[in-house]
Amino acid sequence: MFSSDTKKLKDINTTNVSTIIGEGTIIQGDIVYEGGLHVDGRVVGNVTAEADSGATLTLSKMGSIQGCVKVPIMVIDGEVQGDVVASERVQLIANSRITGNVQYNLIEMEVGAEVNGQLVRQHDEQSKVPHVETQESTHDELS
Repeated sequence: MFSSDTKKLKDINTTNVSTIIGEGTIIQGDIVYEGGLHVDGRVVGNVTAEADSGATLTLSKMGSIQGCVKVPIMVIDGEVQGDVVASERVQLIANSRITGNVQYNLIEMEVGAEVNGQLVRQHDEQSKVPHVETQESTHDELS
């Protein structure tokens, strides 16, 4: 049921899987879930869980998601075509392929993992402090 690569995930609790999308299954539409979601099949739509829920997404090397992923904790060993936002942690296993931007708090990438997009570190402090625009002085203003 689970790929052998998920045995590497000693730091992330993937035993509380409440939903499994099996190999050969195609889900068309958005998924909103709690707990654990394991994907061996294909999802065409966004995958979302509440930021402070501790929900975990495990995408096996057989699985793929075509859409945005926004979950607290994710372990990716398959393919994602869309932006990825992990409020807590993202682990990219060697077979992972992401075409899109990755926003994360903590990230772990194995050799062979591929991201075709930007890696953007989120800071907890940034979410609490409003962004202040700074105006750069031009040469004429300094004269």
